[in-house]
Amino acid sequence: MNAKRKGTRNEHRSRRLLEIAGYCVTRAAGSLGAWDLVGIGPTDVVLLQVKSNRAPSPAERETLAGFACPSNCKRLVHVWHDRQRWPEVREL
Repeated sequence: MNAKRKGTRNEHRSRRLLEIAGYCVTRAAGSLGAWDLVGIGPTDVVLLQVKSNRAPSPAERETLAGFACPSNCKRLVHVWHDRQRWPEVREL
């Protein structure tokens, strides 16, 4: 499986997890922005970066952590490792 396909598959997996948790999710495919998914819930907003087999680099973490957002917004990273059912979730 090529890297682009793997990344897309993992974005869809993360999207399903957010939708099950009650969020309305938008995928920012191809925008090359800081966040892959944006989930809007009844009381909060989730900004999500999805990674496959590796954590974000220090430069990526700095960009994501420095992203200005309201107080009811969570900045999360899902790291999907091969053959794992659930992502490693990190909050920034």
